[in-house]
Amino acid sequence: MKKFLIFFIIISCNLIYAGDPPNQTARGLFLAFAVGPRFPVGSFAGTSKFGYGFNAELSYTNDEYLPVFVFLKTGFENFPGSEDFYKSSDYSNYSTNVIPVNLGVRYYLPPILKSGVIIMPMLECSINYSFYSILKEFKTGTGINDITQNVNKFGFSAGVGLSAFMMEMLASYNYYKSNQFVSIDLKIRIPLYINI
Repeated sequence: MKKFLIFFIIISCNLIYAGDPPNQTARGLFLAFAVGPRFPVGSFAGTSKFGYGFNAELSYTNDEYLPVFVFLKTGFENFPGSEDFYKSSDYSNYSTNVIPVNLGVRYYLPPILKSGVIIMPMLECSINYSFYSILKEFKTGTGINDITQNVNKFGFSAGVGLSAFMMEMLASYNYYKSNQFVSIDLKIRIPLYINI
């Protein structure tokens, strides 16, 4: 499996590195960009409707750890307020902006499709820190001043997906106290460095 993944990464990237002598450890550093919808669940769904998010990720592996990759990613997420919430409250606008930082691991399972494009299932989990900026604007006549609330939260996420390595689709459950949501990301990955 390790040799297969190393071979697949090399062939997928279609890169040739000359000048360096052969190394005993194959390793790679990759950059990925993702975008997709965000769906609030639980109490968060009572105040917010589905939003969007995008992120950038650095991931690393070597042949001693394959098929496990470690990754660090950050991005931006936005959740606008729900119309039903506005109707039943004094809010005229309720918007949540999130800047997350995730540190985690990704595990690639054996391929389920090998003809043409190789497709591998994957599992992912991470510990998360997020900075929340919540805009609260109130209806005219309520006498309540508009405020922006800034909150730091720690949480975790777990996801499953399908990968052609250079392109992936991932569905994740993200847990923060009072702010749980499901994210779906379409990701494109490019190699920054491969040493074989």
